[in-house]
Amino acid sequence: MTHLLPEHRVECANQLLSPSLIIFRSLLLQNMETILRMAGQPSRLRPHCKTHKIPEIVRLQVARGITKHKAATIAEAEMLAGAGATDVMVSYPLVGPNVARLAELASIFPQVQFSTTVDNIVAVRSLSEASLAWRVTLGVALDINPGRDRTGVLMDAAAVDLYEQIARAPGLEPAGLHQYDGHQNQPDPAERRTAVLAVWDQLASFRDQLVRRSLPVPRIICGGTPTFPVWTTVLDPLLELSPGTNLLHDTNYGDRYPDLSEFVLAALVFTRVISRPTARRVTLDVGTKSVASDPPMGQRVTLPAIPDGQQILHNEEHLVVETDHAGQWQPGDWMFAIPKHICPTSALHKSVYVVEHGQLVAEWNVVGRDRRLTV
Repeated sequence: MTHLLPEHRVECANQLLSPSLIIFRSLLLQNMETILRMAGQPSRLRPHCKTHKIPEIVRLQVARGITKHKAATIAEAEMLAGAGATDVMVSYPLVGPNVARLAELASIFPQVQFSTTVDNIVAVRSLSEASLAWRVTLGVALDINPGRDRTGVLMDAAAVDLYEQIARAPGLEPAGLHQYDGHQNQPDPAERRTAVLAVWDQLASFRDQLVRRSLPVPRIICGGTPTFPVWTTVLDPLLELSPGTNLLHDTNYGDRYPDLSEFVLAALVFTRVISRPTARRVTLDVGTKSVASDPPMGQRVTLPAIPDGQQILHNEEHLVVETDHAGQWQPGDWMFAIPKHICPTSALHKSVYVVEHGQLVAEWNVVGRDRRLTV
């Protein structure tokens, strides 16, 4: 997934600082429409904002009927509420001051339904106390461990008891079940489908068990980008799908999953040559402070303009590339670097350029990258 599209053209390079992140508006909208079409209707979606963290993108989603959203931080939740989302879930364990921050946020935005996830009774009690202190009602979903072993509970008798505790806790209301299956990363779509549907059978059975106990289960939130194509085929009315990455997309998923081929690269890093230190080396300004460095060295970006390039060094402000065609490049020349992992890449940029038809049309702040906004 390294080829560039006609929509990736830039005719405004002299207006762009480097390194910077560019979002191509038409491709962003194309991905948004693909997500909607695959889901079937906007009410089936609860997209995760962690990939972009940008209020203007949320407003585009809300305008298309996508009003339920998911966040990982209180700051992201506040960004979502301020951008018009009416139902916001923080799908991350809240501890310490973050518990009261969510309750305070609910008091500031009474028109928004806020919820979070738990996997232990300590969290239930602390959320109940904060809700009563701020005189709000918070939704609490039970976080299910589908085999990733990162957070969540197994679907057993103890989980039923914990859900009952949520239902009984003052200031809280049961918000259903939540599970993230990022470990389901089988490249073969058929294998991935089999694994995901096996988890769905367990979830549906567990949901039915709760309902038989007269416990409300208003929703079941499932999946991320790799499992999104599978979850779209599950037509349970309570199911909500929460992909994130595929709105901007990246090569990490694009190269691995053939069933994600409809999604396009809507965000690229704009970088310039800053030095030609040797006859075979080109140094770019796309360092580790401008692109995610969690992929292995040499795989963090793809450089379509230097297809034979070997990435030799990657430091805070430098990427050194060795190529037989180094002589074609001079300081000041620009090119695109395609991030392998877009989510942490966007968090490294205070703002992004928005380009359409080759022209700079806007600059959007990455508001949700901060750990704290006002609350």
